[in-house]
Amino acid sequence: MTTGADIVAKALAEAGARRAFGIPGGEVLALLAGFEAAGVPFILAKHENAAGFMAEGAWHAGGGLPVLVATLGPGVANAVNVVANALQDRVPLIFVTGCVDQALAESYTHQVFDHQALLRPVVKASFRVAPGTERLVVEKAVAIALEGRPGPVHIDLPISVAEAAAKDAGPGRVAARAAATAADMGAALARLAGARRPLVLAGLDIVTEGSSAELAAFVRKLGAPVLTTYKAKGVLPEDDDAVIGAVGLSPKADAIVAPLVAAADVIVLAGYDPIEMRQGWRSPFPQGAVVIDLVARDMRHGMHRADVVIEGHVGAALRALAARIEPRDAWPDGEPARACKTLRDAFAPGAEWGPAAVFDGLRAAAPAATIATADSGAHRILLSQMWRCHAPRTLLQSSGLCTMGCALPLAIGAALETGAPAICFVGDAGLEMVLGELATARDLGVSVIVVVLVDSSLALIELKQRQGQLPNNGVDFGATDFPAVAAAMGGHGVMVETRADLDREARAALARKGVTVLACRIGRRAYDGLF
Repeated sequence: MTTGADIVAKALAEAGARRAFGIPGGEVLALLAGFEAAGVPFILAKHENAAGFMAEGAWHAGGGLPVLVATLGPGVANAVNVVANALQDRVPLIFVTGCVDQALAESYTHQVFDHQALLRPVVKASFRVAPGTERLVVEKAVAIALEGRPGPVHIDLPISVAEAAAKDAGPGRVAARAAATAADMGAALARLAGARRPLVLAGLDIVTEGSSAELAAFVRKLGAPVLTTYKAKGVLPEDDDAVIGAVGLSPKADAIVAPLVAAADVIVLAGYDPIEMRQGWRSPFPQGAVVIDLVARDMRHGMHRADVVIEGHVGAALRALAARIEPRDAWPDGEPARACKTLRDAFAPGAEWGPAAVFDGLRAAAPAATIATADSGAHRILLSQMWRCHAPRTLLQSSGLCTMGCALPLAIGAALETGAPAICFVGDAGLEMVLGELATARDLGVSVIVVVLVDSSLALIELKQRQGQLPNNGVDFGATDFPAVAAAMGGHGVMVETRADLDREARAALARKGVTVLACRIGRRAYDGLF
């Protein structure tokens, strides 16, 4: 017998799902059976939030459509954070939840609330499957999740629909709308023709599309230096002469590139999504400069002005523009090269032990293609400036929502997909949020190096307290023996307190199978002045 859950699972598999992540409950057991029949393994995590980040990590590493499964009530509520992250970080997460039938919900209240009402503010769309709509709902959900700027879509699957016999009408009734480049490029070309100090700010849309080659060709012809957002790091290799660096979070970095932005006469926003940026990037472009916004979806955000907007496939727009502009020697005063050197010198590690030494040591030890992840906190700001990316999607982080607890499950998902070690950078408080997922990594047999910065403090919040001349309150906590925890969870752990320790243990960790925790003790206020 084919059930409604079988059809849902099969349709998701045909749409590109290679795994489903989550925690089961009685209301989704038929769906788990459907996934098994469809050849889609179900990956059990210790928390729904972490399961969603594992799905995202695997997706970034080429693992197909990300799917998260949760049971009704508390399962759904636990997942709200990662669903909100998917919305703000542009992840096409398909979130399938079990629910009771509507008739039962009218008189039965245990664990029952309106899933769709809870999730609507943080999803692109929410559907409730009715008999006969199983495939239709999945196809609509996937199309919406992928079109324009990607984002999460919710599917509520009632128990009776999931378990009942159903007939599959077959694929093909809904297709994702193809993004089209605006036909009239004349306004953009006219403004580019006179550019002598052009600047490109590249963002996440380029990564999502896989349009690095189009960006590279456009930049070469225009002679423009490139700034990127953090999630676009590696869209061009960061050792490329055209790349200045990443901006949007570090006040030190932003101050260094501000004169370059102010001197530009044409600024091309190539897939730039301002959701990653801080308040200093509201209206940041000089009045005398022309702003050309090439964007997958015009969000009407109000963060910046644009003189020309071309909505659609950003890579196609870049390709069309590059074909019609003349090569030029831009920036004759060499200001971009000076800004690049100043930025890199500002974040060069010194001889002293501390977080900069940790990041420098791991970057030197790890192969160029290693996927690294960063949790939220002070370490992420410094790491994102120091960690050189040679390809996109090799430094994964939550930069739209900036949620803690994401780095370890992102690394687990990436390692599961690639089979290669992933490196997770996390603060001690962030790791304590998700310690149970060390056991998930153990059970999956993946290799993850967890680099935990140990200072027994919410360092970024403590810094903000001091900057605001507020008393120290609610930011300090006791020390956890992370090496002992790693051993208890079936991994290997060691305390690291010197550069020599780090060099030795990093090499050993990269050669070791399974989970390694490098607990790097950095001391109080170790980030002061670094970003």
